[in-house]
Amino acid sequence: MINRNIPKIRFKEFINNWNNYKLGQLGNFKSGIGFPDSQQGGTEGIPFFKVSDMNNIGNETEMRNANNYVTQEQIMKNSWKVINETPAIIFAKVGAALMLNRKRLVTRPFLIDNNTMSYSFDESWDKDFGLTLFQTINLPKYAQIGALPSYNASDIAMIKVNVPNVQEQSAIGSLFHNLDDLLARYKDNLANYQSLKTTMLSKMFPKTGESVPEICLDGFEGEWKSDTFESYLTESRILGDSGLDAKKITVKLWGKGVVEKEEKYAGSSNTQYYIRKAGQFIYSKLDFLNQAFGIIPTELDGYQSTLDLPTFDVKGIDTKFLLEYVMRREFYEYQGLIANGSRKAKRIHPDDFLSMPVRIPSLAEQQAIGDYFSNLDQLITSYQEKITQLETLKKKLLQDMFI
Repeated sequence: MINRNIPKIRFKEFINNWNNYKLGQLGNFKSGIGFPDSQQGGTEGIPFFKVSDMNNIGNETEMRNANNYVTQEQIMKNSWKVINETPAIIFAKVGAALMLNRKRLVTRPFLIDNNTMSYSFDESWDKDFGLTLFQTINLPKYAQIGALPSYNASDIAMIKVNVPNVQEQSAIGSLFHNLDDLLARYKDNLANYQSLKTTMLSKMFPKTGESVPEICLDGFEGEWKSDTFESYLTESRILGDSGLDAKKITVKLWGKGVVEKEEKYAGSSNTQYYIRKAGQFIYSKLDFLNQAFGIIPTELDGYQSTLDLPTFDVKGIDTKFLLEYVMRREFYEYQGLIANGSRKAKRIHPDDFLSMPVRIPSLAEQQAIGDYFSNLDQLITSYQEKITQLETLKKKLLQDMFI
């Protein structure tokens, strides 16, 4: 028989049942004050959190700095009440931000606007456990849905929670605190590598009107050759099967280098398809500006696409270098000049693409640049995978370590 008063996973030294409470029994809720735009503060003083701050919290556990601060003089002049009962959880109580179900931990005296609510822990809580427990609560479930969704503090106070003794709380809270710290470090590293890549993409290729990049890899120097992609790419138009019998290929949006089998397709038997080969460069006429391009992988050799996905044989240019070349902001700015069609559906036609003026270094320098960014991409991917793994682990532990 399953005991409903203990979690599925717990630290072995704890054996007591968890107790059931209502949130109102273990802390208190407070709403905030109005905060006219004309009185928005600076960067020092008492932190002031607005409902809009709940829109952009990447990690619920982060106690980020407030976007606004108020001085003691402002507080006295307006008779604002500072919330001194900390630690506390703050969350949106009205509007679209409420439905995001995001919470923020605050550990110093603060103010909130009247569209935000706070819950201050009493002495029966470990703050890290309390914050983690709040992540398991789907607050929008308790909202009054109308023209503008909202909470009443009395409704939130009636939410039932299961809570262990403070020693077990502390153990659980420490586990999730450490897990969140690790996630934050991985995310910081990911952001740093992504920023580095953006910077290097702008500096390791010549800017418009220039022939030499700002930064060259060791062992390389001199001007890059003025050319067009027509010297390196040849459009492939080998007819394949028609319509529904074709093994179809697609290109993912926002996934440079990602080319896949198309699992779903709504077409007709009259649609003409063209055979594509591994190692060819392929892009979407409609979605190039969204980075819908890539190199066809070996496993999709022989798959087919329509002419809406122009495909090119590649010769004399390193494919990894090619992908990074077309990733750059400067490349998109140029495309904005050559794109045809409406503003909603700009098409990059093969002839325009092939005739685009480019600057190309020696093949050896291409390969060095391609390898540099390939290694950087592998680091970025490894951090993305680690973050995904940790977030999956955290989700599982939230399910199994709470009742």
